[in-house]
Amino acid sequence: MFGVDWNDPQTLWLNLTNLGLGIITLICVGVAAYAGLAEVAARWRKAAEAEADATMATHGFHTPELGFTMADGGEPEQPVEEKKKRRRTRKS
Repeated sequence: MFGVDWNDPQTLWLNLTNLGLGIITLICVGVAAYAGLAEVAARWRKAAEAEADATMATHGFHTPELGFTMADGGEPEQPVEEKKKRRRTRKS
């Protein structure tokens, strides 16, 4: 196979060494290809997230008066200073 005589004792170790090095080379090429594809996928994912953020920024609606809890029907959050004042009055 491929001009290699596996029965020749003078070249057996040379052929085995070449086979091992060939397998290691293929593994290294596979790892490098996987790393390259992972990097490209990460860049695509980052670009898609940036595009989605830009789309939300331009097409979404901006209503800061709703606060964080209004999306679920709750009450708007109060500023931190008012919360501290309420806590003080409750303790007194």
